[in-house]
Amino acid sequence: MAIALGCVTEPVKFTGVEAVVLSDETLLERKHTLLNAMKQHGFDTLVIYADKEHGSNFEYLTGFIPRFEEGLLLLDKSGHATLVLGNENLKMARFSRIEATLAHSPYFSLPNQPMDNEVPLETLFKDAGLDSSNKVGLIGWKMFTPAAGNGRAMFDLPYFIVDAIKRTLKDDAVLENAIPLLIGDNGARTRCNANEIAHYEYGANLASNCMLDALNAIEVGVRETELGALLTAEGQYNTVVTIAATGTRFENANLYPSAKTVRRGDPLSLTTAYKGGLSSRSGFVIASESELPATQQDYLDRIAKPYFSAVVSWLETIHVGMRGGALYQLIEQVLPKARFGWHLNPGHLVADEEWMSSPIYRGSTELLKSGMMLQIDIIPSVPGYNGASAEECVVLADAALQATIRHAYPALWQRIETRREYLRAEIGIQLSDDVLPLSNTVAYLRPFFLARQLALKMER
Repeated sequence: MAIALGCVTEPVKFTGVEAVVLSDETLLERKHTLLNAMKQHGFDTLVIYADKEHGSNFEYLTGFIPRFEEGLLLLDKSGHATLVLGNENLKMARFSRIEATLAHSPYFSLPNQPMDNEVPLETLFKDAGLDSSNKVGLIGWKMFTPAAGNGRAMFDLPYFIVDAIKRTLKDDAVLENAIPLLIGDNGARTRCNANEIAHYEYGANLASNCMLDALNAIEVGVRETELGALLTAEGQYNTVVTIAATGTRFENANLYPSAKTVRRGDPLSLTTAYKGGLSSRSGFVIASESELPATQQDYLDRIAKPYFSAVVSWLETIHVGMRGGALYQLIEQVLPKARFGWHLNPGHLVADEEWMSSPIYRGSTELLKSGMMLQIDIIPSVPGYNGASAEECVVLADAALQATIRHAYPALWQRIETRREYLRAEIGIQLSDDVLPLSNTVAYLRPFFLARQLALKMER
Protein backbone atom coordinates (compact mmCIF):
# COMPACT_ATOMS: atom_id res chain seq x y z
CA MET A 1 0.00 0.00 0.00
CA ALA A 2 1.41 3.39 -1.00
CA ILE A 3 0.25 6.98 -1.33
CA ALA A 4 0.81 8.53 -4.74
CA LEU A 5 0.26 11.91 -6.31
CA GLY A 6 -1.38 11.02 -9.59
CA CYS A 7 -4.15 11.76 -12.03
CA VAL A 8 -7.51 11.71 -10.28
CA THR A 9 -10.87 12.64 -11.75
CA GLU A 10 -12.44 15.31 -9.61
CA PRO A 11 -15.63 14.47 -7.70
CA VAL A 12 -19.09 14.94 -9.11
CA LYS A 13 -20.89 18.10 -8.04
CA PHE A 14 -24.55 17.75 -7.17
CA THR A 15 -26.24 21.03 -8.02
CA GLY A 16 -29.84 22.11 -7.65
CA VAL A 17 -30.18 20.15 -4.40
CA GLU A 18 -33.00 21.59 -2.31
CA ALA A 19 -32.87 21.82 1.46
CA VAL A 20 -35.00 19.29 3.33
CA VAL A 21 -37.21 20.86 6.00
CA LEU A 22 -37.16 19.33 9.46
CA SER A 23 -40.47 17.56 9.99
CA ASP A 24 -42.94 18.17 12.82
CA GLU A 25 -42.23 14.59 13.91
CA THR A 26 -38.52 15.35 14.21
CA LEU A 27 -39.16 18.46 16.33
CA LEU A 28 -41.49 16.49 18.58
CA GLU A 29 -38.88 13.75 18.88
CA ARG A 30 -36.27 16.36 19.84
CA LYS A 31 -38.51 17.79 22.54
CA HIS A 32 -39.36 14.39 24.00
CA THR A 33 -35.71 13.33 24.00
CA LEU A 34 -34.76 16.44 25.96
CA LEU A 35 -37.67 16.04 28.37
CA ASN A 36 -36.58 12.47 29.06
CA ALA A 37 -33.04 13.69 29.73
CA MET A 38 -34.42 16.31 32.13
CA LYS A 39 -36.33 13.62 33.99
CA GLN A 40 -33.31 11.34 34.14
CA HIS A 41 -31.15 14.08 35.65
CA GLY A 42 -33.80 15.61 37.89
CA PHE A 43 -34.19 19.02 36.24
CA ASP A 44 -37.45 20.89 36.76
CA THR A 45 -36.66 23.61 34.21
CA LEU A 46 -34.11 24.32 31.51
CA VAL A 47 -33.23 27.90 30.52
CA ILE A 48 -31.77 27.85 27.01
CA TYR A 49 -29.94 30.99 25.85
CA ALA A 50 -29.41 32.23 22.30
CA ASP A 51 -27.79 35.00 20.33
CA LYS A 52 -26.59 35.11 16.73
CA GLU A 53 -23.33 33.28 17.42
CA HIS A 54 -24.66 30.91 20.05
CA GLY A 55 -28.17 30.01 18.97
CA SER A 56 -28.01 26.35 17.99
CA ASN A 57 -29.35 24.85 21.22
CA PHE A 58 -32.27 27.30 21.17
CA GLU A 59 -32.83 26.65 17.46
CA TYR A 60 -32.85 22.89 18.10
CA LEU A 61 -36.39 23.27 19.45
CA THR A 62 -37.65 26.58 18.08
CA GLY A 63 -36.33 26.33 14.52
CA PHE A 64 -34.93 29.89 14.57
CA ILE A 65 -32.28 32.05 16.22
CA PRO A 66 -32.95 35.59 17.51
CA ARG A 67 -30.44 37.04 15.03
CA PHE A 68 -29.08 40.33 16.40
CA GLU A 69 -30.94 40.08 19.70
CA GLU A 70 -30.79 37.73 22.65
CA GLY A 71 -33.43 35.17 23.48
CA LEU A 72 -34.36 32.57 26.06
CA LEU A 73 -36.39 29.38 25.89
CA LEU A 74 -37.66 28.12 29.23
CA LEU A 75 -38.73 24.48 29.12
CA ASP A 76 -40.25 22.92 32.21
CA LYS A 77 -40.55 19.21 32.92
CA SER A 78 -44.24 19.21 31.98
CA GLY A 79 -43.28 20.21 28.46
CA HIS A 80 -44.56 23.78 28.73
CA ALA A 81 -42.29 26.27 26.97
CA THR A 82 -41.87 30.03 27.31
CA LEU A 83 -40.04 32.23 24.83
CA VAL A 84 -38.49 35.44 26.14
CA LEU A 85 -37.75 37.67 23.13
CA GLY A 86 -36.74 41.23 22.34
CA ASN A 87 -38.55 43.85 20.25
CA GLU A 88 -37.61 42.61 16.80
CA ASN A 89 -38.18 38.90 17.38
CA LEU A 90 -41.66 39.05 18.88
CA LYS A 91 -43.06 38.18 15.47
CA MET A 92 -41.01 34.96 15.42
CA ALA A 93 -42.86 33.42 18.36
CA ARG A 94 -45.76 32.35 16.17
CA PHE A 95 -43.35 30.51 13.87
CA SER A 96 -41.71 28.52 16.67
CA ARG A 97 -41.52 24.83 15.84
CA ILE A 98 -42.72 23.97 19.34
CA GLU A 99 -45.70 25.64 20.98
CA ALA A 100 -44.54 28.31 23.42
CA THR A 101 -45.93 31.18 25.51
CA LEU A 102 -44.43 34.55 24.54
CA ALA A 103 -42.87 36.95 27.03
CA HIS A 104 -41.44 40.29 25.89
CA SER A 105 -38.20 41.65 27.31
CA PRO A 106 -36.85 44.85 25.73
CA TYR A 107 -33.62 44.17 27.68
CA PHE A 108 -32.86 41.76 24.83
CA SER A 109 -33.26 44.49 22.21
CA LEU A 110 -30.61 46.66 20.58
CA PRO A 111 -29.27 49.79 22.32
CA ASN A 112 -31.60 52.82 22.47
CA GLN A 113 -34.63 50.96 21.21
CA PRO A 114 -37.97 51.59 22.96
CA MET A 115 -38.29 50.01 26.40
CA ASP A 116 -42.04 49.52 26.14
CA ASN A 117 -43.41 46.75 28.38
CA GLU A 118 -40.34 47.00 30.55
CA VAL A 119 -40.67 44.35 33.23
CA PRO A 120 -37.88 42.96 35.42
CA LEU A 121 -36.63 39.61 34.17
CA GLU A 122 -37.38 38.15 37.58
CA THR A 123 -41.07 38.93 37.04
CA LEU A 124 -41.06 37.18 33.66
CA PHE A 125 -39.28 34.20 35.17
CA LYS A 126 -41.77 33.97 38.04
CA ASP A 127 -44.66 34.18 35.56
CA ALA A 128 -43.09 31.19 33.79
CA GLY A 129 -42.99 29.26 37.08
CA LEU A 130 -39.23 29.31 37.50
CA ASP A 131 -39.49 30.29 41.16
CA SER A 132 -41.04 26.91 42.00
CA SER A 133 -38.22 24.90 40.43
CA ASN A 134 -35.89 22.97 42.71
CA LYS A 135 -33.26 22.20 40.06
CA VAL A 136 -32.66 24.46 37.07
CA GLY A 137 -30.31 23.84 34.16
CA LEU A 138 -28.71 26.73 32.28
CA ILE A 139 -27.80 26.05 28.66
CA GLY A 140 -25.62 28.46 26.75
CA TRP A 141 -23.39 26.90 24.13
CA LYS A 142 -20.26 25.69 25.92
CA MET A 143 -19.77 22.47 27.83
CA PHE A 144 -16.98 23.13 30.32
CA THR A 145 -14.71 20.14 30.91
CA PRO A 146 -11.92 21.49 33.12
CA ALA A 147 -9.14 19.21 34.28
CA ALA A 148 -9.66 20.77 37.71
CA GLY A 149 -12.82 22.31 39.05
CA ASN A 150 -16.53 21.76 38.47
CA GLY A 151 -17.71 22.50 34.94
CA ARG A 152 -21.35 22.19 36.02
CA ALA A 153 -20.89 25.34 38.12
CA MET A 154 -19.62 27.43 35.19
CA PHE A 155 -22.11 29.44 33.13
CA ASP A 156 -21.66 31.17 29.78
CA LEU A 157 -24.88 33.21 29.74
CA PRO A 158 -24.73 37.01 30.16
CA TYR A 159 -24.40 38.05 33.81
CA PHE A 160 -27.62 40.07 33.89
CA ILE A 161 -29.59 36.96 32.93
CA VAL A 162 -27.85 34.63 35.39
CA ASP A 163 -28.20 37.21 38.14
CA ALA A 164 -31.95 37.53 37.52
CA ILE A 165 -32.35 33.74 37.53
CA LYS A 166 -30.53 33.46 40.86
CA ARG A 167 -32.74 36.17 42.37
CA THR A 168 -35.82 34.31 41.15
CA LEU A 169 -34.94 30.91 42.59
CA LYS A 170 -35.48 29.69 46.13
CA ASP A 171 -32.41 29.78 48.36
CA ASP A 172 -32.06 25.99 48.31
CA ALA A 173 -32.60 25.59 44.55
CA VAL A 174 -29.82 23.97 42.55
CA LEU A 175 -28.44 25.75 39.46
CA GLU A 176 -26.29 23.79 37.02
CA ASN A 177 -24.78 24.05 33.56
CA ALA A 178 -27.02 21.56 31.75
CA ILE A 179 -25.59 21.66 28.27
CA PRO A 180 -24.26 18.07 28.58
CA LEU A 181 -27.91 17.01 28.18
CA LEU A 182 -27.67 18.29 24.62
CA ILE A 183 -24.07 17.91 23.44
CA GLY A 184 -22.32 15.64 25.98
CA ASP A 185 -22.06 11.86 26.01
CA ASN A 186 -25.54 10.56 25.09
CA GLY A 187 -26.64 14.18 24.56
CA ALA A 188 -29.90 14.72 22.69
CA ARG A 189 -28.18 16.53 19.80
CA THR A 190 -25.33 14.07 19.26
CA ARG A 191 -27.33 11.71 17.03
CA CYS A 192 -29.40 12.49 13.97
CA ASN A 193 -32.36 10.68 12.45
CA ALA A 194 -32.80 10.26 8.70
CA ASN A 195 -34.75 13.51 8.37
CA GLU A 196 -32.03 15.45 10.16
CA ILE A 197 -29.30 13.88 8.02
CA ALA A 198 -31.20 14.84 4.87
CA HIS A 199 -31.65 18.36 6.26
CA TYR A 200 -27.94 18.85 7.03
CA GLU A 201 -26.61 17.18 3.88
CA TYR A 202 -27.75 20.24 1.97
CA GLY A 203 -25.08 22.35 3.67
CA ALA A 204 -22.34 19.75 3.38
CA ASN A 205 -23.03 19.29 -0.33
CA LEU A 206 -23.12 23.05 -0.85
CA ALA A 207 -19.80 23.58 0.96
CA SER A 208 -18.07 20.98 -1.20
CA ASN A 209 -19.49 22.47 -4.39
CA CYS A 210 -18.16 25.88 -3.34
CA MET A 211 -14.78 24.35 -2.59
CA LEU A 212 -14.54 22.69 -6.00
CA ASP A 213 -15.49 25.96 -7.69
CA ALA A 214 -12.82 27.84 -5.73
CA LEU A 215 -10.15 25.19 -6.35
CA ASN A 216 -10.83 25.35 -10.08
CA ALA A 217 -10.60 29.15 -10.06
CA ILE A 218 -7.13 29.30 -8.50
CA GLU A 219 -4.67 30.97 -10.82
CA VAL A 220 -1.89 33.49 -10.55
CA GLY A 221 -3.34 36.99 -10.22
CA VAL A 222 -6.77 36.03 -8.86
CA ARG A 223 -7.78 38.00 -5.78
CA GLU A 224 -8.63 36.49 -2.43
CA THR A 225 -12.00 38.24 -2.66
CA GLU A 226 -12.75 36.50 -5.95
CA LEU A 227 -12.06 33.12 -4.38
CA GLY A 228 -14.01 34.15 -1.30
CA ALA A 229 -17.03 34.98 -3.45
CA LEU A 230 -16.98 31.41 -4.77
CA LEU A 231 -16.99 30.10 -1.20
CA THR A 232 -20.42 31.58 -0.52
CA ALA A 233 -23.56 30.38 -2.25
CA GLU A 234 -27.36 30.42 -2.38
CA GLY A 235 -27.57 33.16 0.24
CA GLN A 236 -26.86 30.69 3.01
CA TYR A 237 -25.32 31.63 6.35
CA ASN A 238 -21.69 30.61 6.75
CA THR A 239 -21.05 28.90 10.08
CA VAL A 240 -17.36 29.87 10.09
CA VAL A 241 -15.39 32.85 8.85
CA THR A 242 -14.78 32.25 5.15
CA ILE A 243 -11.08 31.76 4.45
CA ALA A 244 -9.35 32.59 1.18
CA ALA A 245 -5.85 33.46 2.34
CA THR A 246 -2.77 33.52 0.13
CA GLY A 247 0.80 34.07 1.25
CA THR A 248 1.25 35.32 4.80
CA ARG A 249 -1.96 35.05 6.82
CA PHE A 250 -3.37 37.50 9.35
CA GLU A 251 -1.50 40.55 8.07
CA ASN A 252 -2.81 43.61 9.95
CA ALA A 253 -4.82 41.14 12.06
CA ASN A 254 -7.15 40.58 9.09
CA LEU A 255 -9.26 37.40 9.08
CA TYR A 256 -11.18 37.93 5.86
CA PRO A 257 -10.51 37.64 2.11
CA SER A 258 -8.81 40.81 0.88
CA ALA A 259 -7.77 42.35 -2.43
CA LYS A 260 -4.42 40.56 -2.18
CA THR A 261 -3.62 38.66 -5.38
CA VAL A 262 -2.41 35.08 -5.55
CA ARG A 263 1.22 34.68 -6.56
CA ARG A 264 2.92 31.63 -7.94
CA GLY A 265 4.56 29.70 -5.13
CA ASP A 266 2.23 31.06 -2.45
CA PRO A 267 0.73 28.84 0.24
CA LEU A 268 -3.05 29.14 0.02
CA SER A 269 -5.85 28.22 2.43
CA LEU A 270 -9.55 27.94 1.63
CA THR A 271 -12.45 27.21 4.01
CA THR A 272 -16.21 27.47 3.89
CA ALA A 273 -19.00 25.96 5.97
CA TYR A 274 -22.77 25.84 6.23
CA LYS A 275 -25.11 24.04 8.59
CA GLY A 276 -24.15 20.40 8.39
CA GLY A 277 -20.77 20.66 6.76
CA LEU A 278 -17.40 22.32 6.35
CA SER A 279 -14.91 22.03 3.52
CA SER A 280 -11.31 23.18 3.95
CA ARG A 281 -8.13 22.94 1.86
CA SER A 282 -4.52 24.01 2.15
CA GLY A 283 -1.71 23.70 -0.39
CA PHE A 284 0.62 25.58 -2.72
CA VAL A 285 -0.05 27.65 -5.82
CA ILE A 286 2.32 25.60 -7.95
CA ALA A 287 2.09 22.96 -10.65
CA SER A 288 4.83 20.52 -9.63
CA GLU A 289 6.99 19.40 -6.73
CA SER A 290 10.00 21.16 -8.25
CA GLU A 291 8.35 24.52 -7.46
CA LEU A 292 8.15 23.92 -3.72
CA PRO A 293 10.06 26.42 -1.55
CA ALA A 294 13.71 25.50 -1.00
CA THR A 295 13.05 24.88 2.69
CA GLN A 296 10.05 22.61 1.94
CA GLN A 297 11.29 20.41 -0.87
CA ASP A 298 10.18 17.37 1.14
CA TYR A 299 6.68 18.80 1.75
CA LEU A 300 4.90 15.85 0.11
CA ASP A 301 6.68 13.21 2.19
CA ARG A 302 6.98 15.28 5.37
CA ILE A 303 3.45 16.75 5.53
CA ALA A 304 0.95 16.00 2.76
CA LYS A 305 1.28 12.23 2.44
CA PRO A 306 1.37 11.49 6.19
CA TYR A 307 -1.65 13.73 6.65
CA PHE A 308 -3.49 11.99 3.83
CA SER A 309 -2.58 8.63 5.38
CA ALA A 310 -4.22 9.74 8.63
CA VAL A 311 -7.39 10.77 6.78
CA VAL A 312 -7.48 7.41 5.00
CA SER A 313 -6.99 5.52 8.27
CA TRP A 314 -9.76 7.58 9.87
CA LEU A 315 -12.21 6.75 7.07
CA GLU A 316 -11.30 3.08 6.84
CA THR A 317 -11.32 2.36 10.58
CA ILE A 318 -14.13 4.39 12.14
CA HIS A 319 -17.28 2.41 12.83
CA VAL A 320 -20.41 2.37 14.95
CA GLY A 321 -19.55 1.14 18.45
CA MET A 322 -15.92 2.30 18.37
CA ARG A 323 -14.67 4.23 21.38
CA GLY A 324 -13.69 7.83 20.77
CA GLY A 325 -10.40 7.22 22.54
CA ALA A 326 -9.56 4.38 20.16
CA LEU A 327 -9.95 6.67 17.16
CA TYR A 328 -7.82 9.31 18.87
CA GLN A 329 -5.12 6.72 19.52
CA LEU A 330 -5.25 5.54 15.90
CA ILE A 331 -4.44 9.04 14.66
CA GLU A 332 -1.69 9.34 17.27
CA GLN A 333 -0.13 6.15 15.87
CA VAL A 334 -0.48 7.10 12.21
CA LEU A 335 0.38 10.78 12.64
CA PRO A 336 2.30 11.15 15.93
CA LYS A 337 1.48 14.41 17.64
CA ALA A 338 5.10 14.97 18.68
CA ARG A 339 6.22 14.93 15.05
CA PHE A 340 3.25 16.57 13.34
CA GLY A 341 2.15 19.12 15.90
CA TRP A 342 -1.61 18.61 15.93
CA HIS A 343 -3.21 19.27 19.30
CA LEU A 344 -7.00 19.44 18.92
CA ASN A 345 -9.50 16.61 18.54
CA PRO A 346 -8.98 14.63 15.30
CA GLY A 347 -12.71 14.77 14.61
CA HIS A 348 -15.77 16.34 16.18
CA LEU A 349 -19.55 16.51 15.97
CA VAL A 350 -21.25 18.87 13.54
CA ALA A 351 -24.80 20.21 13.29
CA ASP A 352 -26.13 23.76 13.00
CA GLU A 353 -22.72 24.89 14.24
CA GLU A 354 -19.34 23.86 12.81
CA TRP A 355 -18.05 22.44 16.11
CA MET A 356 -20.67 21.18 18.52
CA SER A 357 -18.61 18.89 20.79
CA SER A 358 -16.36 15.88 20.37
CA PRO A 359 -16.39 12.29 21.65
CA ILE A 360 -12.87 11.89 20.19
CA TYR A 361 -10.22 12.78 22.74
CA ARG A 362 -7.43 11.07 24.64
CA GLY A 363 -8.82 8.35 26.87
CA SER A 364 -12.41 8.87 25.73
CA THR A 365 -14.72 5.97 26.51
CA GLU A 366 -17.61 7.59 24.63
CA LEU A 367 -19.10 5.37 21.98
CA LEU A 368 -19.33 6.52 18.37
CA LYS A 369 -22.97 5.93 17.55
CA SER A 370 -25.18 5.56 14.52
CA GLY A 371 -26.49 8.98 13.52
CA MET A 372 -23.40 10.94 14.57
CA MET A 373 -22.36 13.61 12.06
CA LEU A 374 -18.61 14.03 12.24
CA GLN A 375 -16.04 16.34 10.73
CA ILE A 376 -12.61 14.95 9.88
CA ASP A 377 -10.49 17.61 11.56
CA ILE A 378 -6.80 16.74 11.78
CA ILE A 379 -4.54 19.81 11.70
CA PRO A 380 -0.80 19.20 11.32
CA SER A 381 1.36 22.11 12.42
CA VAL A 382 5.06 21.70 11.75
CA PRO A 383 7.35 24.75 12.08
CA GLY A 384 8.72 25.85 8.72
CA TYR A 385 6.11 23.96 6.69
CA ASN A 386 2.78 24.84 5.15
CA GLY A 387 -0.10 22.79 6.49
CA ALA A 388 -2.31 20.25 4.75
CA SER A 389 -6.06 20.16 4.99
CA ALA A 390 -8.96 18.14 3.61
CA GLU A 391 -11.60 18.68 6.27
CA GLU A 392 -15.02 17.30 5.36
CA CYS A 393 -18.11 15.82 7.00
CA VAL A 394 -19.56 12.33 7.12
CA VAL A 395 -22.23 10.55 9.14
CA LEU A 396 -22.00 7.19 10.86
CA ALA A 397 -24.99 4.97 10.09
CA ASP A 398 -25.77 1.37 10.95
CA ALA A 399 -27.72 -0.89 8.63
CA ALA A 400 -31.09 0.17 10.03
CA LEU A 401 -30.42 3.90 9.59
CA GLN A 402 -29.02 3.35 6.12
CA ALA A 403 -32.18 1.45 5.16
CA THR A 404 -34.35 4.29 6.47
CA ILE A 405 -32.42 6.89 4.47
CA ARG A 406 -32.55 4.74 1.34
CA HIS A 407 -36.32 4.37 1.64
CA ALA A 408 -37.24 7.90 2.77
CA TYR A 409 -34.73 9.92 0.73
CA PRO A 410 -33.78 7.97 -2.42
CA ALA A 411 -32.15 10.97 -4.14
CA LEU A 412 -29.95 11.58 -1.10
CA TRP A 413 -29.09 7.89 -0.98
CA GLN A 414 -28.01 7.99 -4.61
CA ARG A 415 -25.70 10.93 -3.89
CA ILE A 416 -24.22 9.04 -0.94
CA GLU A 417 -23.66 5.92 -3.02
CA THR A 418 -21.96 7.96 -5.76
CA ARG A 419 -19.62 9.50 -3.20
CA ARG A 420 -18.82 6.13 -1.62
CA GLU A 421 -18.03 4.58 -4.98
CA TYR A 422 -15.81 7.55 -5.88
CA LEU A 423 -13.78 7.13 -2.71
CA ARG A 424 -13.35 3.42 -3.26
CA ALA A 425 -12.72 3.36 -7.00
CA GLU A 426 -11.01 6.70 -7.68
CA ILE A 427 -9.18 7.52 -4.42
CA GLY A 428 -8.57 3.89 -3.45
CA ILE A 429 -9.98 4.12 0.07
CA GLN A 430 -11.51 0.98 1.55
CA LEU A 431 -14.25 3.02 3.14
CA SER A 432 -15.81 1.76 6.35
CA ASP A 433 -19.28 0.38 5.68
CA ASP A 434 -20.66 2.63 8.42
CA VAL A 435 -19.47 5.87 6.77
CA LEU A 436 -21.84 7.91 4.62
CA PRO A 437 -20.10 10.90 2.94
CA LEU A 438 -22.26 14.01 3.16
CA SER A 439 -20.03 16.12 0.92
CA ASN A 440 -18.62 15.48 -2.53
CA THR A 441 -14.98 16.23 -1.69
CA VAL A 442 -14.28 13.85 1.20
CA ALA A 443 -10.55 12.91 1.07
CA TYR A 444 -10.05 14.77 -2.23
CA LEU A 445 -6.71 16.53 -1.74
CA ARG A 446 -4.88 18.50 -4.42
CA PRO A 447 -1.66 19.74 -2.76
CA PHE A 448 -0.51 21.65 -5.88
CA PHE A 449 -3.36 23.93 -6.86
CA LEU A 450 -2.16 24.67 -10.39
CA ALA A 451 -2.02 20.95 -11.21
CA ARG A 452 -5.76 20.44 -11.20
CA GLN A 453 -5.59 16.86 -12.46
CA LEU A 454 -3.27 15.70 -9.66
CA ALA A 455 -4.50 14.54 -6.26
CA LEU A 456 -3.36 12.12 -3.60
CA LYS A 457 -4.64 8.58 -3.80
CA MET A 458 -4.01 5.09 -2.48
CA GLU A 459 -2.21 2.51 -4.59
CA ARG A 460 -2.66 -1.01 -3.29
